Amino acid sequence: MPNAVVVGAQWGDEGKGKVVDVYTEHADLIVRFQGGNNAGHTIVVAGTRTVLRSIPSGILHPTKVCLIGNGCVVDPAVLLEEMDRLRQAGVTFEGGRFLVSEDAHLVLPYHQAIDLARERGRRRIGTTGRGIGPAYEDKMARVGIRVSDLLDPEVFEEKLDYALEEKNAYLTRILGEPPVEKAPIVEASARHRERLAPYVANVSVVIDEAIRQGRRVLFEGAQGSQLDVDHGTYPFVTSSNTVAGGACTGAGIGPTRIDSVIGISKAYTTRVGEGPLPTELTDETGAWLREKGQEFGAVTGRPRRCGWFDAVVVRDSVRVNGITGIALTKLDVLGGLPRVKVCVGYRYRGERVDLVPSSLKVLAHCEPVYEELPGWPPLDAEQRAYRTLADLPAEARAYVEHLEALIGAPIILVSVGPGRGQDIHIADPF
Repeated sequence: MPNAVVVGAQWGDEGKGKVVDVYTEHADLIVRFQGGNNAGHTIVVAGTRTVLRSIPSGILHPTKVCLIGNGCVVDPAVLLEEMDRLRQAGVTFEGGRFLVSEDAHLVLPYHQAIDLARERGRRRIGTTGRGIGPAYEDKMARVGIRVSDLLDPEVFEEKLDYALEEKNAYLTRILGEPPVEKAPIVEASARHRERLAPYVANVSVVIDEAIRQGRRVLFEGAQGSQLDVDHGTYPFVTSSNTVAGGACTGAGIGPTRIDSVIGISKAYTTRVGEGPLPTELTDETGAWLREKGQEFGAVTGRPRRCGWFDAVVVRDSVRVNGITGIALTKLDVLGGLPRVKVCVGYRYRGERVDLVPSSLKVLAHCEPVYEELPGWPPLDAEQRAYRTLADLPAEARAYVEHLEALIGAPIILVSVGPGRGQDIHIADPF
């Protein structure tokens, strides 16, 4: 049976949670394959807004299996808090419905302390300060502590002693911060161990068995392709591989198991944190998009930087991900603007540029080349229930068709509202 990967095609916050929730209806397993609780995926069902941080966005479908893969980093305290909050809303986790990879790495208090201290320094990246980057650093340095280590008190404490010796030296001598104490971490680990143990499994094996049984798997990425540590606007990126290839390493499956890649893109562009954003609007239009689109971080509440749709960025994502279909979100937000613009290329020192430059110095000085299209009236409640492209205003339909031609991939879904059911389905990715 077909298996699909969902990735962000811009700088994150494209609406992956909503799209995963929509496509979960057609899947059996939903797998988060990278990132941590720095990602906020928002789902609106029957007017109720749910923000998920680590748990896959399919969790609100009561019969689906949700897995956290080995490519994720897990803060046990945050994960358990999230589970408790969802339980209060009637969500269940038992019976093999929710599992965490034994090979996923842990985010611990010293990671957060380092992250926050660095963000107070001169070379801030604009992270959420939740320790995600430092946790991935430890993973690559082969000194990380994994979920399986948490289950063994002796191994956990031995690795913690080694980590604290190094981290506290760095915190106190280099960053000028107080040391992190061992006792509270050990005490908390005992509580976390007892509560998480029933949900720990070899997720790679679970996925493999499901695929062999003909069940459908939906792989959920966090952040966006331009935040990929290899292919994004480095160093203003996240600390993991956000592109579709990360689903293989982050879930423990081979590339032949992937049948389609769904890229999520807003009908305009947003970015959180530092780094270049060529189409950024710092005028009234940018403020208008932010307010109407409610462009504030789901986890942090930080205002997002807004700009016109950047076809150069999305084309780049189509290439590095092998995107087979684009889900275009928040088309409704543009309704009410008299004119809309699309960036079709850049100009640098008089020369046309049609790729995202690797050099941030060059990208920061690239001027967008725009095409302008007529706008359309705001979509009312009835129009947000449209089911076909033909139902849209002619100008909105022309805008969608123009984007499709520019980015080189078919648009298979158009979202015209934040809620479940406010979508136009054009093609089935499964």
